[in-house]
Amino acid sequence: MTKPESKKSGVAAINVTGKCATSAAEQVNNGSVEPDCPDQSTHIKANVTKQTSKESMHRRNTECEVYDDGTNTFFWRAHTVTVLFILTCALVYVTLLEETPQDTAYNTKRGIVASILVFLCFGVTQAKDGPFTRPHPAYWRFWLCVTVVYELFLIFILFQTVHDGRQFMKYIDPKLGVPLPERDYGGNCLIYDPGNTTDPFHNIWDKMDGFVPAHFLGWYIKTLMIRDWWMCMIISVMFEFLEYSLEHQLPNFSECWWDHWIMDVLVCNGLGIYCGMKTLGWLSMKPYQWQGLWNIPTYKGKIKRIAFQFTPYSWVKFEWKPASNLRRWLAVLGIIFMFLLAELNTFYLKFVLWMPPEHYLVLLRLVFFVNVGGVAMREIYDFMDDPKFYKKLGQQAWLVAAITVTEFLIVVKYDPNTMMLPIPFFVMQCWLLGILLIFTWTLWRFFIRDITLRYKETRRRKQEVPTDRERPLGNVGTATPSGRSKLNGSSETVRQRKS
Repeated sequence: MTKPESKKSGVAAINVTGKCATSAAEQVNNGSVEPDCPDQSTHIKANVTKQTSKESMHRRNTECEVYDDGTNTFFWRAHTVTVLFILTCALVYVTLLEETPQDTAYNTKRGIVASILVFLCFGVTQAKDGPFTRPHPAYWRFWLCVTVVYELFLIFILFQTVHDGRQFMKYIDPKLGVPLPERDYGGNCLIYDPGNTTDPFHNIWDKMDGFVPAHFLGWYIKTLMIRDWWMCMIISVMFEFLEYSLEHQLPNFSECWWDHWIMDVLVCNGLGIYCGMKTLGWLSMKPYQWQGLWNIPTYKGKIKRIAFQFTPYSWVKFEWKPASNLRRWLAVLGIIFMFLLAELNTFYLKFVLWMPPEHYLVLLRLVFFVNVGGVAMREIYDFMDDPKFYKKLGQQAWLVAAITVTEFLIVVKYDPNTMMLPIPFFVMQCWLLGILLIFTWTLWRFFIRDITLRYKETRRRKQEVPTDRERPLGNVGTATPSGRSKLNGSSETVRQRKS
């Protein structure tokens, strides 16, 4: 159960004979070299070590070293023919042995589901691998195909009328297609209600619903995606400001002040970010040394190896450095904007499509973004960090961006009246002030400051290089007017020689 990419190096290491071959497993685990046979042990270590990829060469200081014995088991082998045979048998059974029911709606649903399953089978076996390989590359290929299916579904919904699109949701669940009232989280915002003698803290307990652990778990996973404390805190605080600004559109955003800043930012989001950063620290310090399951002698080691199969194969520390150059700064701003837009789509989509917050489709969408968000962030970081090597945006990042934009377009089309409600004047002033500050800082940091620094550097270099007029007088007599006089002496000496 190891990564298949390094199987070539592992085979060469296993075939080495003698004392060095018997100690190959110890070298994989400890990263050491056997001193009794330096030539062969150096060859073993070079082969057992994961072949240096182009990514690690470009970003060696942020990517950990990986050791892999290269065992290629049945778990890692491609099963394209097996999947094709099973799929063909299933289609033959449906065609020849099963009687087709005379129900048009049922046949339509089953045909669509069968088409999606065939596409998923093709993608899981044939799609391009992404940056993640654990627990298995087929797992991430599956979610890539699900991303394509979800984007096509959104495109279909976008091209329907508002009434047809909402009624189409009944084909998925007959309970949908009915307008639902939004819950108002505002109202009585007293932390301690003296008027309620039975339970003065009833307002706090009323807010303790299923969204509290969802907030914590969501921000824990987002921290693992972004891998930066500052970006996570900025997104968390910015979303609370968005809820303040848009509560006139969605009553769901109307919350008490302590629900915004204490329950959400400090308790749920803050605790999730803290636990996520602790997990990132453990992942960055964890040794990444992999052996085949059958090469481990003890049962404890086998169980530990199975558990570590669900951890990353290697680790890359994200160093966003937004202030280093204009390109990275704009990329970080774009990431924050897309994150906030995806968060808003969660609330607006269920509002315009009439889905209750506890519906399983809402939960499935969150699970979907949990699985595809990490891959998308890694591809965005690689594209931003090394554009010369990664010449195009990754496939998962491209699809996630397209899905976020499509969801927003559905919201705009299905309920333009809500979207066009005028924002309060003081809220508009605050947002304009924030945008102006960001624009001013960008202009100063990447244009005015750089021009000023270049001008000062030019002046400093000119002052360090003395001109002919500023040279000491003692050097005047030794100055040579031409190249010939420098080699042959002064001009008077040359004339004397000629005479």
